[in-house]
Amino acid sequence: MQLRSASTSRLLATLLVVAGGLSCGDATGPEGALAFDVPELRLDAAGTGTVVLSNRGALPVGPVELRSGAVLDAGSASVPGARLTAAPADVPTLAPGQTVTVTVGMDAGTLLQPGEYRAELIARTPDGERRLDVRVTAADLQGFEGASVRFDSGPSDVRQGDVARYVASATDSAGAALSPAAITWSVAPAGAGFVAPDGSLVAYAPGSLTVRAQVGAATAERAVTVQARGLGGQAVRVGEGSVLERHTSDLWVHGEWAYTGTWGQRARNGSIRVGDALHVWSLADPVAPVRVGTLTVDARTVNDVKVRADGQLAVLTHEGSNDGLNGVTVLDLSDPAAPQVLSRYTAGLESGVHNAWIEGDYAYLVVDGVGNGMRVLDLSDPRAPSVVASYWAGSSFLHDVYVRDGLAFLSHWNAGLVVLDVGNGIAGGSPTNPVEVSRLGALNGQTHNAWYWPDAGYVFVGEEDFSSPGYMHVVDVRDLRAPREVATFRVAGTTPHNFWLDEATGVLYLAWYENGLRALDVSGELLGDLERQGREIFGLQYDGVGFGCASADGTCTWAPQLHRGLLYLSDMNNGLVVVRPEL
Repeated sequence: MQLRSASTSRLLATLLVVAGGLSCGDATGPEGALAFDVPELRLDAAGTGTVVLSNRGALPVGPVELRSGAVLDAGSASVPGARLTAAPADVPTLAPGQTVTVTVGMDAGTLLQPGEYRAELIARTPDGERRLDVRVTAADLQGFEGASVRFDSGPSDVRQGDVARYVASATDSAGAALSPAAITWSVAPAGAGFVAPDGSLVAYAPGSLTVRAQVGAATAERAVTVQARGLGGQAVRVGEGSVLERHTSDLWVHGEWAYTGTWGQRARNGSIRVGDALHVWSLADPVAPVRVGTLTVDARTVNDVKVRADGQLAVLTHEGSNDGLNGVTVLDLSDPAAPQVLSRYTAGLESGVHNAWIEGDYAYLVVDGVGNGMRVLDLSDPRAPSVVASYWAGSSFLHDVYVRDGLAFLSHWNAGLVVLDVGNGIAGGSPTNPVEVSRLGALNGQTHNAWYWPDAGYVFVGEEDFSSPGYMHVVDVRDLRAPREVATFRVAGTTPHNFWLDEATGVLYLAWYENGLRALDVSGELLGDLERQGREIFGLQYDGVGFGCASADGTCTWAPQLHRGLLYLSDMNNGLVVVRPEL
């Protein structure tokens, strides 16, 4: 069987570990051999330090990835865009008794105000991980004896989760104006909110707080009253199209039809079925999907299916095919109830295709494996498609692609988020000549999926981390050449999967595996920890907890799609679930 992509393999490995009752930190496994030489590392005044990582076991360990957890301030609020760096960042293997010295730094630019900060350095292998606490002190700026500071503007009343801006001015002992960069900002009590170096504040809880501007020993304070965000809503499960013989993967809804893929293998009633099928659903009754057909292909996972905007063409992906060719199958949807195979394209795609996107006459394909990246498939003649372009970021593997407004947003796992011009014009690119516009690597790794919202200038990026709660990262791309992280959202206990944004209302729907469906208010300007701002509208575990993903039952949400006022969810354990959001 062909190897799955690393994220699919990691999901399968995690499920097997849970089923076997082992813990991630089991000292008898290979990961138990990894050890840091100190329990805590304090970085020096320059924000650097070293630590020794060793293999104390009897077997080789690797590959080892060294990644940063979130950087937290004294109130446990994360600092958007701040990350630990590690050199080396990747170790191919550690032999028994072998050590490696890791240089650790803080990549924060001007993001850190004076104070104490902490983060975790994570040494991760395919079998587990080790974590090291890292501490750093950002010192007060010096040389401002006799300075003074005062507030010029900024509100005294704000709403929880909204961004407010404060302006202060400072003078030195001679009365000369100082640069705004001389002013440091803080909020009290610690954890009541987050204030950026430019005086932008987001409050985390209703009540009161104090915004403080400081230059040397001089301070100015403003009392702020915080009103509750006051959101309310729920989601109601209203229907289901049950699939119990196979695990369900991704979905696409178009018109009165839905299409769902299948994943891995599932044992039920004494038989084992693999993910070799695409199911076709009639939504003539929107709350009662009826399976009207199933197309089987040579695959063990049909991870993704995409339908072109005109509803006439679809692409499904192959992984683990028996013939070893994998690739993609192109479908004619002239009769949406009975997709017809037009072609199967495999050249250069033998390692498997994990995800795809169709835009016009081109399909953007995510090819499994480090070094393979993206292929652009010309579908102008869907019976004889051909590859016309390729791209790889130079490290890690590609996991997903999202194309909009002539831009391709690549979720490139540990290489981060990559933006390509594929016809936008910003860098002279086209579908046949993708040109890199920018990339943002500092996203904790495991960059899984992305949704671009051009009107707001944000990209919502998923981090699929099974060993600890993953994050949704908000990346500001109003300057496409200089993306920067501005906010995060997380749900304790497990990791997110795919997203769908209702741009008309500013509500982001997030599939969160065992934690089900989450609805998040992403209207307005975004900053800081969104889960602390009263922005989550609802969370729905519509089938209870069960035994987790890829099991007999229980919630395991793979992907949402909003269609004509209803949310259609692909659920690994249940099939196609229909939910009505009530906001």
